[in-house]
Amino acid sequence: MRYELIIFDNDGVLVDSEHLSNTILAGYLTELGHPTSYEDSLRDYMGAAVHRVHDLVKERTGRLLPADFDDTLHARVFAAFERELEPVDGVVELLGKLAAEGVPYCVASSGSHERIRVGHRKTGLDRWFDDSIIFSAQDVGRGKPAPDLFLHAAERMGVAPERCAVVEDSPLGVAAARAAGMDVYAFTAMTSAGKLTGANGYFARMAELPGLLGRSVA
Repeated sequence: MRYELIIFDNDGVLVDSEHLSNTILAGYLTELGHPTSYEDSLRDYMGAAVHRVHDLVKERTGRLLPADFDDTLHARVFAAFERELEPVDGVVELLGKLAAEGVPYCVASSGSHERIRVGHRKTGLDRWFDDSIIFSAQDVGRGKPAPDLFLHAAERMGVAPERCAVVEDSPLGVAAARAAGMDVYAFTAMTSAGKLTGANGYFARMAELPGLLGRSVA
């Protein structure tokens, strides 16, 4: 494999969290007087750090969200995770395959470190990810679609950007990977390929990813 590092997004790629978190976000924004549907939330915020929510609400309405918005949102999301969160189908088998073949990997997520760890503990993915290979938008100044997070992860892992492959499921994430000069493979379980333009390949099941990576060898 010509890739020396596989960088995974977290929400929607490793943990099946996008439906839960976007349902809660849409409901909370609506409760605060900013009517938002589930589809609106997916379109505007899927793959983004929470600061994007603040930025778009202020841009659109001129109003600031409450000072405790982040804490309240996270508490509601974490409670839902504890009740319902599952790993993405097939991801445990994929991680086992990468580990068995000695392929380095890490996670680079728009979510906070706490959010990543809560999800991994609930789903058992903490077995596959220790602190040294977990990177969050908290670690950099700008979240996706800026390339900063992916470049930070590659630097910390000691791999040149052009030797990395990113696994993403959001338009913001695909754009960030391309801006970082990395190949990106788009997971289409929730978002159609037509909305994930610019990816090097597309797959709907985790079992398809190793074949895609293998066929990408120059």
